[in-house]
Amino acid sequence: MKLPGKYKQTLHACYIGYITQAININLAPLFFVIFHEQFGLSFEMLGRLVLLNFGTQILVDIVTVKYADRIGYRACAVLAHVLCFLGIMSLGILPLLMSNTLLALTIAVFITACGGGIIEVVISPIVESLPTTGKAASMSLLHSFYCWGQMGVVIITTLLVWSFGTEIWFYLPVLWALIPLFNVFKFARVPLLPLVPEGEEMAISELFSSQLFFIALILMMSAGASELTMSQWSSLFAEVGLGVPKLVGDLIGPALFALFMGIGRTIYGLKGEQINLQNALQFSSLLCIACYATAVFSNIPLLSLFGAALCGLSVSLMWPGTFSLTSAKFPKGGTAMFGILAVLGDFGGSVGPWLTGVVS
Repeated sequence: MKLPGKYKQTLHACYIGYITQAININLAPLFFVIFHEQFGLSFEMLGRLVLLNFGTQILVDIVTVKYADRIGYRACAVLAHVLCFLGIMSLGILPLLMSNTLLALTIAVFITACGGGIIEVVISPIVESLPTTGKAASMSLLHSFYCWGQMGVVIITTLLVWSFGTEIWFYLPVLWALIPLFNVFKFARVPLLPLVPEGEEMAISELFSSQLFFIALILMMSAGASELTMSQWSSLFAEVGLGVPKLVGDLIGPALFALFMGIGRTIYGLKGEQINLQNALQFSSLLCIACYATAVFSNIPLLSLFGAALCGLSVSLMWPGTFSLTSAKFPKGGTAMFGILAVLGDFGGSVGPWLTGVVS
């Protein structure tokens, strides 16, 4: 992947944007057991927070699709990271200031999700617009930083809670919020390019007139549900369902999940031109089914955890792969295309974890 020097800082800002998205999505679930035990929140209430996160992102995705091109990518990216900073900070501060813990967490998750929704819509088009070789590989490498961010959030947060006790949990969101704050200033000055020349974008009606685009939407919904259901619930599943200590459950469950997902996306990002993406996605789907079946039905706790972790590899190409396939089929789809795909991905990512909470 070759890129002119002046755009490398743009690419780096996009990488940090996906690390920020990893914090948005994965930090709060690491505290689910604490919220359940210290504040008495039920599993359904916790599932409701996940639903709120992705439901809000869906609504923000829709609004961003309409206005992103008018406002501009830079303003959208800066606003997104400001909201993420405020929301992540609120996750640690508001529960200490408000007697209604569920309401405090709801406010924090809502603000964070607003920022995350904008990130979902604008970051991928920014990378797609850069003059790189191997667009699909570039997209996969971008999304690998979500995985490395998730892994970092899980490992660092888990080790700090294990070392200093659950009483210090509220300090951790304040520390993680510094990352989006840093990226606010980075996006304010990096060079940006338009994805499609003005006036040449496909109309949304053209996209929806294609059967291929509807297939892409189904793929995105399935990708979101497959990825987020396991990543959001594997920590609590390991601790409560399998009875392993939190430190072991977090490190073997969501941390290994993120590691495998990051490995899959990085390998494709580096070697993507040698891999048939469509065949890789078909294999990934079969492997995903096998991983979920192993996690759910195995009577051996470590085997269940391994199934949950290996699920990360199986879903690694689903989200960025669908983006790349669709972009190749509709090169003038523009921001609207990426935004609509993100809406369906977030819809799958909200309904899947919520239904898991209801069933639990």
